Amino acid sequence: MEFQKVRPTKASTAVAQQLLRAIKEGLFPVDSKLPSEAELAQMMGVSRPTVREALSALEAVGLIEARPGIGNFVKHPTESMAFEALFLLETEASCLEIMEARTFLEPAVAELAAQKRTEEQLSLLFAICEELQKLADPAHFDEYFTADKRFHLALVQAANNSLLAAAMIPLVNTMDQRIYREFTREYYMKDLESIVEVASLHKKVAEAVAKKDKAKARAAMQAHWLRMWRLVQGEENHES
Repeated sequence: MEFQKVRPTKASTAVAQQLLRAIKEGLFPVDSKLPSEAELAQMMGVSRPTVREALSALEAVGLIEARPGIGNFVKHPTESMAFEALFLLETEASCLEIMEARTFLEPAVAELAAQKRTEEQLSLLFAICEELQKLADPAHFDEYFTADKRFHLALVQAANNSLLAAAMIPLVNTMDQRIYREFTREYYMKDLESIVEVASLHKKVAEAVAKKDKAKARAAMQAHWLRMWRLVQGEENHES
Protein backbone atom coordinates (compact mmCIF):
# COMPACT_ATOMS: atom_id res chain seq x y z
CA MET A 1 0.00 0.00 0.00
CA GLU A 2 1.30 3.47 -0.92
CA PHE A 3 0.64 6.45 1.30
CA GLN A 4 0.50 9.99 -0.08
CA LYS A 5 2.25 12.89 1.58
CA VAL A 6 0.06 14.87 3.95
CA ARG A 7 0.00 18.56 3.01
CA PRO A 8 -1.74 20.59 5.74
CA THR A 9 -3.51 23.74 4.58
CA LYS A 10 -1.61 26.90 5.49
CA ALA A 11 -3.37 29.57 7.54
CA SER A 12 -3.02 32.06 4.68
CA THR A 13 -4.77 29.62 2.33
CA ALA A 14 -7.67 29.28 4.77
CA VAL A 15 -7.91 33.08 5.03
CA ALA A 16 -7.88 33.46 1.24
CA GLN A 17 -10.58 30.82 0.82
CA GLN A 18 -12.82 32.57 3.36
CA LEU A 19 -12.38 35.88 1.54
CA LEU A 20 -13.07 34.21 -1.78
CA ARG A 21 -16.25 32.66 -0.41
CA ALA A 22 -17.40 36.05 0.93
CA ILE A 23 -16.79 37.67 -2.46
CA LYS A 24 -18.67 34.91 -4.29
CA GLU A 25 -21.61 35.26 -1.91
CA GLY A 26 -21.81 38.98 -2.60
CA LEU A 27 -20.72 40.22 0.82
CA PHE A 28 -18.10 42.32 -0.96
CA PRO A 29 -19.44 43.55 -4.33
CA VAL A 30 -17.27 44.54 -7.26
CA ASP A 31 -15.25 47.72 -6.56
CA SER A 32 -15.98 47.49 -2.82
CA LYS A 33 -13.17 47.84 -0.30
CA LEU A 34 -12.19 44.89 1.85
CA PRO A 35 -11.61 45.33 5.60
CA SER A 36 -8.09 46.36 6.54
CA GLU A 37 -5.36 43.81 7.25
CA ALA A 38 -5.67 44.53 10.97
CA GLU A 39 -9.45 44.05 10.92
CA LEU A 40 -9.23 40.80 8.96
CA ALA A 41 -6.50 39.50 11.27
CA GLN A 42 -8.66 40.21 14.32
CA MET A 43 -11.81 38.71 12.77
CA MET A 44 -10.05 35.49 11.75
CA GLY A 45 -7.69 35.13 14.68
CA VAL A 46 -4.49 35.18 12.62
CA SER A 47 -1.47 37.46 12.24
CA ARG A 48 -1.31 40.40 9.85
CA PRO A 49 1.50 38.76 7.80
CA THR A 50 -0.81 35.76 7.28
CA VAL A 51 -3.58 38.06 6.02
CA ARG A 52 -1.08 39.92 3.83
CA GLU A 53 0.04 36.67 2.21
CA ALA A 54 -3.59 35.67 1.53
CA LEU A 55 -4.36 39.05 -0.04
CA SER A 56 -1.23 38.83 -2.22
CA ALA A 57 -2.35 35.43 -3.49
CA LEU A 58 -5.84 36.74 -4.32
CA GLU A 59 -4.28 39.68 -6.12
CA ALA A 60 -2.01 37.31 -8.08
CA VAL A 61 -5.01 35.51 -9.57
CA GLY A 62 -6.76 38.77 -10.40
CA LEU A 63 -9.54 38.66 -7.83
CA ILE A 64 -8.63 41.80 -5.91
CA GLU A 65 -6.66 44.97 -6.58
CA ALA A 66 -4.32 46.58 -4.07
CA ARG A 67 -4.40 50.38 -4.19
CA PRO A 68 -1.37 51.72 -2.29
CA GLY A 69 -2.32 53.88 0.66
CA ILE A 70 -6.03 53.17 0.17
CA GLY A 71 -6.69 49.44 0.57
CA ASN A 72 -7.73 46.30 -1.26
CA PHE A 73 -10.67 46.36 -3.65
CA VAL A 74 -12.68 43.58 -5.32
CA LYS A 75 -12.28 43.26 -9.07
CA HIS A 76 -14.89 41.61 -11.30
CA PRO A 77 -15.04 37.98 -10.09
CA THR A 78 -16.32 35.65 -12.78
CA GLU A 79 -17.18 32.05 -11.88
CA SER A 80 -14.06 30.84 -13.69
CA MET A 81 -11.85 33.25 -11.75
CA ALA A 82 -13.34 32.05 -8.48
CA PHE A 83 -12.64 28.43 -9.43
CA GLU A 84 -9.10 29.28 -10.47
CA ALA A 85 -8.45 31.05 -7.20
CA LEU A 86 -9.69 28.09 -5.14
CA PHE A 87 -7.52 25.76 -7.18
CA LEU A 88 -4.41 27.91 -7.24
CA LEU A 89 -4.36 28.86 -3.59
CA GLU A 90 -3.45 25.40 -2.34
CA THR A 91 0.14 25.03 -1.20
CA GLU A 92 2.87 22.62 -2.29
CA ALA A 93 0.61 19.97 -3.86
CA SER A 94 -1.16 22.48 -6.06
CA CYS A 95 2.12 24.13 -6.94
CA LEU A 96 2.97 20.85 -8.66
CA GLU A 97 -0.43 20.81 -10.39
CA ILE A 98 0.17 24.35 -11.65
CA MET A 99 3.52 23.20 -13.02
CA GLU A 100 1.83 20.25 -14.72
CA ALA A 101 -0.71 22.57 -16.35
CA ARG A 102 1.98 24.96 -17.55
CA THR A 103 4.11 22.07 -18.82
CA PHE A 104 1.17 20.94 -20.92
CA LEU A 105 0.01 24.39 -22.11
CA GLU A 106 3.09 26.58 -22.52
CA PRO A 107 4.77 24.62 -25.33
CA ALA A 108 1.53 25.10 -27.31
CA VAL A 109 1.57 28.81 -26.38
CA ALA A 110 5.13 29.11 -27.73
CA GLU A 111 4.13 27.31 -30.92
CA LEU A 112 1.15 29.62 -31.44
CA ALA A 113 3.30 32.69 -30.70
CA ALA A 114 5.71 31.57 -33.44
CA GLN A 115 2.78 31.56 -35.82
CA LYS A 116 0.90 34.71 -34.77
CA ARG A 117 3.32 37.11 -33.04
CA THR A 118 3.68 40.70 -34.23
CA GLU A 119 6.99 42.50 -34.65
CA GLU A 120 6.21 44.65 -31.63
CA GLN A 121 5.53 41.57 -29.50
CA LEU A 122 8.75 39.96 -30.74
CA SER A 123 10.73 43.07 -29.84
CA LEU A 124 9.36 42.91 -26.30
CA LEU A 125 10.36 39.25 -25.96
CA PHE A 126 13.94 40.01 -27.03
CA ALA A 127 14.10 43.07 -24.79
CA ILE A 128 13.12 40.92 -21.81
CA CYS A 129 15.68 38.28 -22.85
CA GLU A 130 18.40 40.95 -22.77
CA GLU A 131 17.23 41.97 -19.33
CA LEU A 132 17.32 38.35 -18.16
CA GLN A 133 20.88 37.92 -19.39
CA LYS A 134 22.01 41.08 -17.58
CA LEU A 135 20.31 39.98 -14.35
CA ALA A 136 21.41 36.32 -14.54
CA ASP A 137 23.05 36.21 -11.14
CA PRO A 138 21.65 34.84 -7.86
CA ALA A 139 22.50 38.22 -6.29
CA HIS A 140 19.81 39.76 -8.52
CA PHE A 141 17.29 36.94 -8.09
CA ASP A 142 14.25 39.10 -7.31
CA GLU A 143 14.78 41.38 -10.31
CA TYR A 144 15.52 38.37 -12.52
CA PHE A 145 12.42 36.54 -11.33
CA THR A 146 10.19 39.55 -12.07
CA ALA A 147 11.60 39.75 -15.60
CA ASP A 148 11.15 35.98 -15.99
CA LYS A 149 7.46 36.32 -15.21
CA ARG A 150 7.16 39.21 -17.68
CA PHE A 151 8.66 36.99 -20.39
CA HIS A 152 6.05 34.29 -19.90
CA LEU A 153 3.22 36.83 -19.86
CA ALA A 154 4.61 38.47 -23.02
CA LEU A 155 4.75 35.07 -24.71
CA VAL A 156 1.09 34.47 -23.84
CA GLN A 157 0.18 37.84 -25.37
CA ALA A 158 2.23 37.01 -28.49
CA ALA A 159 0.03 33.95 -29.05
CA ASN A 160 -2.83 36.39 -29.75
CA ASN A 161 -5.59 34.14 -28.48
CA SER A 162 -7.85 35.71 -25.85
CA LEU A 163 -9.24 32.41 -24.54
CA LEU A 164 -5.78 30.92 -24.12
CA ALA A 165 -4.66 34.11 -22.38
CA ALA A 166 -7.60 33.86 -19.96
CA ALA A 167 -6.47 30.37 -19.00
CA MET A 168 -2.73 31.07 -18.89
CA ILE A 169 -2.42 34.46 -17.20
CA PRO A 170 -3.70 33.28 -13.77
CA LEU A 171 -1.33 30.31 -13.98
CA VAL A 172 1.68 32.51 -14.77
CA ASN A 173 0.66 34.97 -12.06
CA THR A 174 1.08 32.24 -9.44
CA MET A 175 4.80 32.87 -9.83
CA ASP A 176 4.13 35.67 -7.33
CA GLN A 177 3.11 33.17 -4.67
CA ARG A 178 5.76 32.50 -2.07
CA ILE A 179 6.00 28.73 -2.46
CA TYR A 180 6.76 28.96 -6.20
CA ARG A 181 9.33 31.70 -5.67
CA GLU A 182 11.02 29.76 -2.87
CA PHE A 183 11.24 26.59 -4.95
CA THR A 184 12.71 28.52 -7.86
CA ARG A 185 15.27 30.26 -5.69
CA GLU A 186 16.40 27.08 -3.89
CA TYR A 187 16.36 24.59 -6.77
CA TYR A 188 15.72 25.93 -10.26
CA MET A 189 18.08 28.93 -10.10
CA LYS A 190 20.19 27.99 -7.10
CA ASP A 191 23.57 29.16 -8.49
CA LEU A 192 25.14 31.24 -11.27
CA GLU A 193 25.37 28.33 -13.71
CA SER A 194 21.71 27.44 -13.23
CA ILE A 195 20.35 30.95 -13.66
CA VAL A 196 22.48 31.54 -16.78
CA GLU A 197 21.16 28.29 -18.26
CA VAL A 198 17.56 29.30 -17.58
CA ALA A 199 18.14 32.67 -19.25
CA SER A 200 19.49 30.89 -22.32
CA LEU A 201 16.41 28.65 -22.47
CA HIS A 202 14.20 31.74 -22.63
CA LYS A 203 16.34 33.16 -25.44
CA LYS A 204 16.00 29.92 -27.43
CA VAL A 205 12.22 30.24 -27.20
CA ALA A 206 12.37 33.85 -28.42
CA GLU A 207 14.70 32.96 -31.29
CA ALA A 208 12.36 30.20 -32.49
CA VAL A 209 9.41 32.58 -32.26
CA ALA A 210 11.41 35.13 -34.28
CA LYS A 211 12.02 32.56 -37.04
CA LYS A 212 8.36 31.51 -36.93
CA ASP A 213 9.60 27.98 -36.37
CA LYS A 214 6.66 26.44 -34.53
CA ALA A 215 8.32 23.08 -33.87
CA LYS A 216 11.47 24.65 -32.38
CA ALA A 217 9.44 27.07 -30.28
CA ARG A 218 7.47 24.17 -28.81
CA ALA A 219 10.63 22.12 -28.25
CA ALA A 220 12.45 25.00 -26.57
CA MET A 221 9.61 25.55 -24.10
CA GLN A 222 9.39 21.81 -23.45
CA ALA A 223 13.12 21.83 -22.64
CA HIS A 224 12.50 24.63 -20.13
CA TRP A 225 9.88 22.59 -18.29
CA LEU A 226 11.78 19.32 -18.60
CA ARG A 227 14.64 20.91 -16.69
CA MET A 228 12.21 22.02 -13.97
CA TRP A 229 10.71 18.54 -13.63
CA ARG A 230 14.10 16.87 -13.39
CA LEU A 231 14.80 19.01 -10.34
CA VAL A 232 11.38 18.43 -8.81
CA GLN A 233 11.54 14.66 -9.24
CA GLY A 234 15.09 14.57 -7.97
CA GLU A 235 14.02 16.40 -4.80
CA GLU A 236 11.03 14.10 -4.27
CA ASN A 237 13.24 11.03 -4.68
CA HIS A 238 15.67 12.53 -2.20
CA GLU A 239 12.85 13.02 0.35
CA SER A 240 11.60 9.48 -0.07
